[in-house]
Amino acid sequence: MQRRQFIGAGLAGLAAQAFADDKPKRVGLIGCGWYGKSDIFRLVQISPVEIVSLCDVDKRNLEEAARWAVERQASKKKPRLFTDYREMLAQKDLDMVEIATPDHWHALPFIEAVKSGTDVYVQKPISVDIVEGQAMLAAARKYKRVVQVGTQRRSTPHLIEARQIVQDGKLGTIGHVEIYSYGGGQPSRPQTAPVPAELDWNFWCGPAPMMDYSPEIQRNWRRFMEYGNGTIGDMGIHMFDMVRWFMGLAWPKSISSFGGIRVLTGGKSNIDDAQTAMFDYDNLTVVWQHRRFGAPPDPAYTWGATLYGSKGTLKAGVMGYDFIPIGGGERIHKDVKMELDEYPIDKTEPRLEKHVAPAIRGHMKNLLENMATRGRPVADIEEGYISSSCCILANMSRHLGRTLHWDPAKQHVIGDEEANKLMRRPYRKPWIHPEVATV
Repeated sequence: MQRRQFIGAGLAGLAAQAFADDKPKRVGLIGCGWYGKSDIFRLVQISPVEIVSLCDVDKRNLEEAARWAVERQASKKKPRLFTDYREMLAQKDLDMVEIATPDHWHALPFIEAVKSGTDVYVQKPISVDIVEGQAMLAAARKYKRVVQVGTQRRSTPHLIEARQIVQDGKLGTIGHVEIYSYGGGQPSRPQTAPVPAELDWNFWCGPAPMMDYSPEIQRNWRRFMEYGNGTIGDMGIHMFDMVRWFMGLAWPKSISSFGGIRVLTGGKSNIDDAQTAMFDYDNLTVVWQHRRFGAPPDPAYTWGATLYGSKGTLKAGVMGYDFIPIGGGERIHKDVKMELDEYPIDKTEPRLEKHVAPAIRGHMKNLLENMATRGRPVADIEEGYISSSCCILANMSRHLGRTLHWDPAKQHVIGDEEANKLMRRPYRKPWIHPEVATV
C-alpha cells in the first residue's frame, strides 16, 4: 500500500470510528417516493441512524415510508410525518436530510435545510436551472454544510476500479469519449384525472407550471420538461459526471447540442427521444447520445461511457467494465457485485435497483465519514453543480440552435444574453426563485 493510500485509509477509519462513537444521527427524508426510499433505507443498512422525520405532499408515499421505517430501523419508532418541508426543517433537530423530490423541488428545500444547520444528501441533478444550482452552492458554503449529491457512480465499487485504470495511464492519451443511454422510450399519453384526496397537487407542482393532474405525470414526470431536463438531465448527468471524475475534468469550454422528437410521436411528453451533445475540452470532446428507440450499438452497454485512448479503450457502465488494450495486452473485465447475500432484504424490496444498492451504501458511508470530519464528500455540491449545469447548458444549446461558450470565472455564457436569460426559469407565484445574493 502506498503512503497516500495508507494515510487516506487511516483518515477514513478515524471518521468511521468517530461516527460509531457518536449517538445515532437523526435523519429526515423530503420526497418519499421510489428513490427516496431506496436511498434512505440503504443508509439504515450501514449505520444506526434514526429516521425521525418524513415529508411528502402525497400521504400515500408518507405512510409507506413510515411503515418501512418502523419495520427496519432499530428503534422501531414511527417518524414524524409532514406535508410541508418548511415545517419539518423548522424543528432544527436533524443531522442530515435527503432531498429526493422531483427536480423542480430540489433548490428551495435544499437552501432551507442548510440554513437550518443540516447536512444534506440531494438527488441529481441538483437543480432544474443553473441559477438555482449557483444559489445552492453558495448556501452550502455560506452555512458550512456537508453535501453529497446522488451521483453514486463515484461510489460504485467496480467503477472505482475502472477509474484507477484511467488514473494509472493504461489508456494513454484519451482523445475522445462517448457517453450514452439507449432504450426505455414510449410516447406518453397522460389522461386528466381527479386529484387523489391524499395528494396536494398544487404543492407538488410548486414553483413549476401547474399542469392538469394525471397519474402519468406524477409517476413519469421526467418525460415533461416542466419538471425536469429530459433524458440528458436524468441519465446523461450520471455518465458525464462519471467521466469528469475518471479524468479530473472541470468545465468544458463550449457545449453544443441537437435533437428532437423523431420516432416517439403522438404523445404529450415534450422531451427529446434522440439527442446529441458535445462537451469540448482542450484536445478532448465528450459526446453524449441518447435514443429512446432502436437497438443499442452494444447490448452489454446500454447506459455507460466509452473512453478511447492511444493505448486502449475502456467501456464502463452500471453493470460492469471492460478494458481492451491495444496490441494484445491483458484485457480486464469486471461485473457489478450486487451484495444480495450480505443484504438479503434487497432481494425483495419493491423497485430497488439491486445493481445500484452497493453504490448507494458506499455513497452514504462517504457522506457519514465527511460529516464526522467536516470534509467534502466524493460528490460534493460543487461537482454536482458543474455536472448538472453542463447538462442544462446542453438543453439550452439544443433550444437555441447554437454553440454556447462558458466562462467558468464569471459563471455565464459568453456574449449571449438570450442564453443567459435561460439560466433562470420563471417561478410560479407565490414561490420566489433563489439567488446567490439572498441565500
